[in-house]
Amino acid sequence: MRSYTLNNLYEHARNIRHYIIAMTTRANSGHPGGSLSSADIITYVYFNLLNIRALRDQDPNRDRFILSAGHLCPAVYAALAEANLISQEQILTLRQFGSPLQGHPDRLMMPYLETSSGSLGQGLSIALGFALSLPKKSNVFCLTSDAEHQEGSTWEAIMAAAHFKTSNLISIVDRNYLQIDGSTENVMALNSLKDKYRSFGWNVIEIDGHCFNAIDGAFNEAISYKKGPTAIIALTHLGHGVSIIENDCRYHGKALTLDQAHQAHQQIDQYYQRINK
Repeated sequence: MRSYTLNNLYEHARNIRHYIIAMTTRANSGHPGGSLSSADIITYVYFNLLNIRALRDQDPNRDRFILSAGHLCPAVYAALAEANLISQEQILTLRQFGSPLQGHPDRLMMPYLETSSGSLGQGLSIALGFALSLPKKSNVFCLTSDAEHQEGSTWEAIMAAAHFKTSNLISIVDRNYLQIDGSTENVMALNSLKDKYRSFGWNVIEIDGHCFNAIDGAFNEAISYKKGPTAIIALTHLGHGVSIIENDCRYHGKALTLDQAHQAHQQIDQYYQRINK
């Protein structure tokens, strides 16, 4: 499946992380933590799964990517900028009045999005609707947060997808174990999402959500599986790549200061220097 080398993906992911820090710091608002934890999944989806030309031309037979956890949109905006679908200057307008880069994505203002989102727990149902209505050759990828699985509507979609055996639906869970109020297991324990999805009749793959080899293998398996829907449980770290905020739930929805941002950009470059050795 891989159309890009690992070095290409690392470079895209590095740039996306830089964009996330720059835009949320400039706005003094937004959700850097989850955007960073999901950055590798989003990098892979945009640069190894989706056909950027089909997305740009709105080809009706294109694969779809649904962002259920709308607050992670800085990572998606960053990927669109990295793919030259929006300008780098526009990135710095995040959350400004009139900007197409709203704090929760608005499809009417940003044409490369498949749907608006923001109210958590809705995206998997939307993705299921796409999967049922599109030709089976069109895959639908839906990125959810782990805390969205505290919403009953998510489990209704999980049950329905298994019932209708929607093999072209792939749910990716950003499992970083943190939400705005602290640990998911303290707020409303989710325990093993892998076991829960399986009990509902899904094919389940659990991976390191920051390892492109593991991500690549998981999507290969998920797309090849034709007996029903697949869930990829991506084990991640909030704020990954920026050690000063990593695994700190305060940065679920808190922007970095200018001094912190300067340090974060340095840490991102140092992180990729280490993993590229």
